Amino acid sequence: MSTPHPRDGGVPILRLGDVLVTGLLNELDDKSAMAFTDELTERIVSDAARGVLIDISRLELVDSFVARMLMELTTMSRLLGARVIVAGMRPAVAITLVELGLQLTGVETALNAEAGLVALGWQRMPQPPGEAPRDSLR
Repeated sequence: MSTPHPRDGGVPILRLGDVLVTGLLNELDDKSAMAFTDELTERIVSDAARGVLIDISRLELVDSFVARMLMELTTMSRLLGARVIVAGMRPAVAITLVELGLQLTGVETALNAEAGLVALGWQRMPQPPGEAPRDSLR
C-alpha cells in the first residue's frame, strides 16, 4: 500500500494495488472540489488505476453540488479507464437525495467501503491459524 499524497492539505488518496481509495469530508467548497478532482484524475493516470473507491460515510449531507461532482468524477474516471464506486452513503443522505429529486446518474454505489472494494476485485485472504488477519487485492 502506498502512502497518501494529499496536495495542499487536500483529501488523501491511497493506492491499494491498482485501486485508489479516498473519502470526502463535510467541508468541500468549489476550490477544494476542483483540486480533489484534478488530483484524483492525475492519480488514475499516473498509478494506472483500474478502480476508484470514494468513501462518503463521513458526509452528513449531499447537496446538488456534491452530487454533480460525484457524477462528473465518475464520468471522467470512466473516460480514463477506471471504474468508480461511491461507498458508505448514510440513509439520511439517500433520503435527502430522493426528496430533492437528485439522481447520481451513472454512479455505482456500495453499502460500505469493504463491499465497494470487493466489487472492485479486493478479497480477504484466508487467515492461517495463529496469524494476524491479512487483506489483499487480486
